[in-house]
Amino acid sequence: MEAVSGDAAAAVADGAGSDLAVNRAGDAFPHAPPVPFTIPHRCLVVVPTYNERANVGPIVGAIRRWLDADVLIVDDGSPDGTGGESDRIAASDRRVRVLHRPAKMGLGSAYVQGFRVAIREGYGRVFEMDADFSHPPGDLPRLAQASLNAHLVIGSRYVPGGSTTGLSLHRRLLSRGGNVYARMFLGSAVRDWTAGFRCFDVDALSRIDLDRVAAQGYAFQIEMAWRFVRAGMRVLEVPIQFSDRALGDSKMTYAIAREAAGLVPALRLRGRRGARRS
Repeated sequence: MEAVSGDAAAAVADGAGSDLAVNRAGDAFPHAPPVPFTIPHRCLVVVPTYNERANVGPIVGAIRRWLDADVLIVDDGSPDGTGGESDRIAASDRRVRVLHRPAKMGLGSAYVQGFRVAIREGYGRVFEMDADFSHPPGDLPRLAQASLNAHLVIGSRYVPGGSTTGLSLHRRLLSRGGNVYARMFLGSAVRDWTAGFRCFDVDALSRIDLDRVAAQGYAFQIEMAWRFVRAGMRVLEVPIQFSDRALGDSKMTYAIAREAAGLVPALRLRGRRGARRS
């Protein structure tokens, strides 16, 4: 495993920038490139939603302006009508589609379903990102470019150049503490284990046994990074500015934090058992 940060990561796709260059109302893209950024791979961006009706249109528009990619919205039966709004968007853009699920089934399973679509349909890269603009769409080109030299690219808050804005002290402490805890147990150079803004090489992803990934929330992000590290794949961290959502409610709960806290020592134990068997 190799985790790269600092100047090398900051230089990736120089000029794409990490500023949130999208009007949150979705009606202006003052800093977006004249054409979407392109890499020599078919790209799919997976966006899980639950009660994101106000955000889903603007985020899809931002993704499509910044990156040459298809978009898969995975909606967990949102009672606010996000699913219907997503269908409306998909009806007007052939590169957007919607996967409807009957109820709130968890972030991890939403991404796994999206990953299976990417594998089955022969995409070269699959991205994961939130619908609430906490992950800057303007950084999609930087993750895409970095993925040409890595199996997993993490949009990281905790490498030089990365940051968080707008979070409460409680959430900042929870996030930083969770990442220190993961590094302490898992012993990897990865700095941002819980980041949810990522790009996967689909060929590498297809070698991960997705049937064995059951974690959700932060725990899902930790487990996926751990599986890539354990498989000896190259992990690259690119600094981003993470911003708290402007609309809607955070999906972070104490149950999600507890799941992550329990998963980390379990992964360490699993790794030790695997090392003894080999």
